[in-house]
Amino acid sequence: MAARREFLASATALLAAPWTPARAAQGDFDAALRALTFGAPLGDGRVQLRTPRLADNGLSVPLEVRVDSQMTPAEHVLRIALLSDRNPRALIASFGIGPFAGRAMVTTRVRLSGSQRVWALAQLSDGSWWQDSAEVEVTESACLDTP
Repeated sequence: MAARREFLASATALLAAPWTPARAAQGDFDAALRALTFGAPLGDGRVQLRTPRLADNGLSVPLEVRVDSQMTPAEHVLRIALLSDRNPRALIASFGIGPFAGRAMVTTRVRLSGSQRVWALAQLSDGSWWQDSAEVEVTESACLDTP
């Protein structure tokens, strides 16, 4: 009888808890961020993310990421990653960059599933992580077909 009561209490708690796709996406975002940075702190200021504030179509949203780095063998950017908090997969793209790249800059187009915040993260050769983010209003969503 006690097992039945525990089951009913657990089922009631699950039904009472508000679970929405937005919460699930946030959980995926947090997991992707931890997997990418291994929990390292994120600094502000060295990364610049440029994107339009309003995107008519989420199928092709232009993004530009620049990282303030000397790009020498002693100090350079190792990786630039783009993350989203509402796409079916939080990690949009990851670009490997080295000291011979000349400039730490990436220009690309991404698909966005509705209006959301997009993050650009950069890992430097000293192991530090830097970030910038931008809010994008999307009038026509993409990424509606989840695998």
